[in-house]
Amino acid sequence: MRESWEEVAVGGSPMSCFVARPDGDGPFPGVVVCMHAPGVDAFIQGRAKELAKVGFVAISPDLYHRDPASKDDPLMRMGRLRDQQLLEDLAIATTHLRGLSYVDESRVGSIGFCMGGRIAYLHATADPNLEAAVVFYGGNILVPWGEGPAPLERSAAIVCPMLGLFGQEDTNPSQQDVARIDEHLTRLGKVHTFHSYPGAGHAFLNDSRPSYRPDAAADAWGKCLAMLHQHLG
Repeated sequence: MRESWEEVAVGGSPMSCFVARPDGDGPFPGVVVCMHAPGVDAFIQGRAKELAKVGFVAISPDLYHRDPASKDDPLMRMGRLRDQQLLEDLAIATTHLRGLSYVDESRVGSIGFCMGGRIAYLHATADPNLEAAVVFYGGNILVPWGEGPAPLERSAAIVCPMLGLFGQEDTNPSQQDVARIDEHLTRLGKVHTFHSYPGAGHAFLNDSRPSYRPDAAADAWGKCLAMLHQHLG
């Protein structure tokens, strides 16, 4: 497994991306790993490395690149993100991933955690060439960030199958939110599977937090990998 930081240009400005890849020439399937509120930190890099260990090339763009020197709380930084800018960032990061010589451009998916779960959902509404999307406890799917429709309101454009993994004790998304998203996707005829874990709240996969629930985490990560292997090969 190899890892590196690579730089791409967004509107003439640099955006750093963490890339983890298997050894060998490939071509390998690719996965965009959408960061959570703390950024492309040890947890997100760890998920990318875990994907590389099982045969995927993972890229995680720094979506705070427009606000690089800020020392604000992560939730404040998250609050300044805007969907149209996120879509631009995702498009450029995904294009970079697909252009790597060791990536099969026809086999690319998107996953995300917390804030990144919302962003992976948003990504699925905007890229018709994604083969799979996995949403780990993504909050705020029902509300827009900035101008334009909320991710939920963009759902008609989703083409790929989606897996959603949630905690029953979470408040954002609440089980009511999860049910509403589930019902909306069902109404639209979108292929999706949602799982909610009893006794688990937000960020139950993150073993650096008190919210970590090892049994739910192991099961959810296994379902994520199964989904990616099924649809990306």
